Amino acid sequence: MPELPEVETIARGVDRAVRGARIVGVDVPRPDVLRVVTYPRTFARRVTGRTIERVARRAKHIVISLNDGDALVIQPRFTGGLLVKRRADFTEDEARYACVGLDLDDGRTLIYRDVRRLGTVALMNETELEEYFGELGVEPLSPLFTAERLSGILRASRQPVKKVIMDQYRIVGVGNIYANEALWRAGIDPSRAASRVTPTEAGSLRDEIVAVLTEAIEVGGSTIRDFYGAQGEPGEFVQRHAAYGRGGKPCRRCGATMIETHAIDGRQTVLCARCQR
Repeated sequence: MPELPEVETIARGVDRAVRGARIVGVDVPRPDVLRVVTYPRTFARRVTGRTIERVARRAKHIVISLNDGDALVIQPRFTGGLLVKRRADFTEDEARYACVGLDLDDGRTLIYRDVRRLGTVALMNETELEEYFGELGVEPLSPLFTAERLSGILRASRQPVKKVIMDQYRIVGVGNIYANEALWRAGIDPSRAASRVTPTEAGSLRDEIVAVLTEAIEVGGSTIRDFYGAQGEPGEFVQRHAAYGRGGKPCRRCGATMIETHAIDGRQTVLCARCQR
């Protein structure tokens, strides 16, 4: 599933490509991805003629703000993505998996494509948008994400620290890849009870979460299988992974063999038993 860096990469690329464009036509070949406004005709009527004011990320969602106050909230999940091209330039594969298409006034089309159709496209008004995102946790790249804030979040739970930092109702955007990476960098065992992380360690973990997310954004995120940017480009941060996907390989810090386990929430966790305590 795309995490914060991948979604941020998509949002920035799409924003550069379509900000200020007017939507002149809408087609919904796969209406099962629609949420909130679920009837394709109603969806098309409310979106057609609107101008795209901004495309940004919130948590693991892409938010396309329209000039009437409505917004398209896209959650890509496992295989979803956005592409901007002229219709004639879409490959057969890209066109086959198109779920929603927005024709723009410059002749290009913005499509949401999703092979497995597990992602969603929700048209929300301002009130719905505020309520939806109001339930989520703190943004890790915002000034509100301080060492003290993270320490308080961790002290309140006895669950494994990895599970806590991946909880979107506590901290948004951190998924399995970057939780593994940040915990390896901070030298913290992912299975340790969150309440046992000291304030000093919480400060280190906070810094490493911010650093790894920022570095990943700079190189377009991590392409493991299905993630690609708005122009179809892969993310290069996978080449820098020190933990995720490296089970059985030498630790890049001490040389010990990295351990892979699925004991925490059934997700792939990779750690160095020598470095991470």
